[in-house]
Amino acid sequence: MANHTLNAASSKGVKEWNSSRAGACVEEGSMVCSCRILLCIATVIGVVALGSTATAPPVTAGSLVSGREMMAPRSGHSATLLPDGRVLIAGGMRRNQDFYRSAELFDPASGKFRSTGEMLLARVGHFAVLLPSGKVLIAGGWIVRGPTDAAELYDPETGKFTPIGHMIAKRGRPEATLLQDGNVLITGGADGTGGSSSLVVAEIFHTATLKFRPTGPMHYARVAHTATMLSDGRVLIAGGKGSEVSASAEIYDPKSGTFRETGGMATARYKHTAGLLPDGRVLVAGGSNDRDWNGTLSSAEVYDPGSGKFIATTSLHDARFKLPDTAVQLRSGQLLVAGGNPHAELYDGRTGKFTVVSGEMGDARHFMSETLLGDGRVLLAGGYAFTPEATARTWIYRPSLSD
Repeated sequence: MANHTLNAASSKGVKEWNSSRAGACVEEGSMVCSCRILLCIATVIGVVALGSTATAPPVTAGSLVSGREMMAPRSGHSATLLPDGRVLIAGGMRRNQDFYRSAELFDPASGKFRSTGEMLLARVGHFAVLLPSGKVLIAGGWIVRGPTDAAELYDPETGKFTPIGHMIAKRGRPEATLLQDGNVLITGGADGTGGSSSLVVAEIFHTATLKFRPTGPMHYARVAHTATMLSDGRVLIAGGKGSEVSASAEIYDPKSGTFRETGGMATARYKHTAGLLPDGRVLVAGGSNDRDWNGTLSSAEVYDPGSGKFIATTSLHDARFKLPDTAVQLRSGQLLVAGGNPHAELYDGRTGKFTVVSGEMGDARHFMSETLLGDGRVLLAGGYAFTPEATARTWIYRPSLSD
């Protein structure tokens, strides 16, 4: 669950993670009847029989409601579900070069946040993974001087962070995936702030020894990609940016410790989201192309591990990028896509369609976090809109009763 490319500067004045609206149209009409009652009834029956030519608005599913604010405004932070149901929120940034060491815990029962121990380094764009031991591995990201290779463990029992050494490479916004054997695959990221600083190297964190060891490498350098574990334990790596935004994809096999290329996406994208569907396929949605803010995408596609190919599916209702890395799977089997837009959407793999969730976040929230809670709700936290300032606001996605 990596929840999870900073530039020296961006045209928006925001320090971006890498080299770096939605509108709704409602048609209203009215029919004024000036007729005897029988004629009116006949007219109405005729309209129903013929059907309306207006496009019906998308049906909503579930709802977004405001939650309590975090103790600090954050974007680019990590959010990790702990074994006891609480959520660890760590690091992130308030604004350019204002990074956090602080961490806090969200209690779903009370809906409140409280402080916990501080990280050893103030960082943003790092990864956080819950280990089989119940501790949380945090590593990489950007510190004030650039990317870091430093790693630390958070112990929920003591509320403290402990240093455990260094990764093989310094990585800003890498992807980390908990494998079936309990070890962690770490891929890509950026080792600098330039547009061509993406990494091809990969490594494994061994939970038994708390050591990092090389694996791979990947076929393509990537940052702001996605890494999704398939039902058979392999990992799908898709998109991201190397020398340019990529449509390529590859599969990591933990048994051989190697990557192999698989079918490419129809659309090159990075800063997108991906999620595993109940039938074993993978949804990839949104993101942006090389034009970044001016190239946000609404397109989506589905990867079939059986054929090794991506197939286009219905587009999102709104283009969006800088999304949580993972679109969480709800108990209904639908995937929640949030961030980068005021509205959230659900994807149903059975129908191949997106549905807009009722309620909204008031503005687009870039690099917010998305965490599935133990009771089936989803915590959405932080992010920033179109200014450098992050928000402390949170929202709770509540599934519909049918879910």
